[in-house]
Amino acid sequence: MVERRRRCGRGRGAAKRLEDRTEEVIDVFVREEGKTHAEATAETGRAVNLLYYYAEKAKDFGGRSKQPSGGRDAIYTEREPMGVAGLVTPWNYPIAIPVWKVAPALATGNTVALKPSEMTPNVVRHVFECLDEAGLPDGVANFVVGSGEEVGDAIVTHEDVDVVSFTGSRAVGEAIYEQATDDHKRAQTELGSKNPMTVMPSADVEEAVETVGSGAFGVTGQACTSTERVLVHEDVYDEFIEGFLAYTEDIEVGPGLDDPDMGPHVSNEELERTLEYFETGRSEGATVETGGSRLGDDNGEAYEKGFFLEPTIFTDVEPEMTIMQEEVFGPFAAVMPISGIDEAISVANDVEFGLSAGIMTQDLTEANRYAAEVDFGVIKLNEATTGLELHVPFGGMNASSSETWREQGDAAIDFYTISKTVYENY
Repeated sequence: MVERRRRCGRGRGAAKRLEDRTEEVIDVFVREEGKTHAEATAETGRAVNLLYYYAEKAKDFGGRSKQPSGGRDAIYTEREPMGVAGLVTPWNYPIAIPVWKVAPALATGNTVALKPSEMTPNVVRHVFECLDEAGLPDGVANFVVGSGEEVGDAIVTHEDVDVVSFTGSRAVGEAIYEQATDDHKRAQTELGSKNPMTVMPSADVEEAVETVGSGAFGVTGQACTSTERVLVHEDVYDEFIEGFLAYTEDIEVGPGLDDPDMGPHVSNEELERTLEYFETGRSEGATVETGGSRLGDDNGEAYEKGFFLEPTIFTDVEPEMTIMQEEVFGPFAAVMPISGIDEAISVANDVEFGLSAGIMTQDLTEANRYAAEVDFGVIKLNEATTGLELHVPFGGMNASSSETWREQGDAAIDFYTISKTVYENY
């Protein structure tokens, strides 16, 4: 109990220190990853809240007492740390994702070795500095920067690592999961997705436009929960398209420090990959309704050196098209008409992924059917596919996840601990 209180105190101390240096972190964040000032502010605040939340969990989690049978005095369970947690995190949420792995691992008594993305290492470095200043003993939290091939592989395969958590691309994640489980390590992976949002006739179309727009173009579409497929009932399709085009064409794109509506891609490589998907969409017969091009010198001085892309809408799409099947990690949405809730559910499920899905409707029967029948780990009713609460489980289904353990909330406590059962008889 004394050690748990110490963990709580250190967690609180780290949270307060991170909170105190918020503006410094945001400046590094925007310059390194490219999110807008508002988006970086929100994510840094989430990291602070996660540290506070798991600080309290450090003294709150424990085992359970059970009524014994026979002549025993007592029977109860205890939760113990797994040991060493090897964590590999991506660039698109460079402080929130590392913290929602590191915080519960430390709160439950593990040591950690974190490899952040080599594109965004300095944001989360501040978290480790705050942990150090809060009195975390040397060697408990380890921050190791480098490539996935060198550092990531070394962490995942090291014989002293007991538990592995990875967030990133499907190909890398599946390889890491196979390697970790072959070595008999506990492992979880959260990978990509192809998230649908359905708009039904009972929905407020103006509200639906705002919800879909924020889900598709927020954080430049560089989120595993971003809305990519928009399935709109034919009765409101024309009205929705008109409103969605107006919404998209009104988005201000620019450098993150200027706090526009949408910032740049994280790198030229990521931007070019998105443009390749756009070209594939065109070649397969889809129509670019707006956007589809890079913003460069011709668009003004602000775009000369950045990785800026127009927010883009495709129509005339079919479920089997590449841009309807593979994750497009950029400011993109493909819109297709549907005839009813049956088709909405069928098309939503017609992908290999299953992370976040949403529906806009005022029909409770439709909402309940959608939540029950869509094979996604997160279901959002009348809100964007993006945005998560920190105290509930998060994770995907099918190719979006290893489908083993969830993250955040009490689920994270379960992942980083193992249960021991004690039979007492005096």
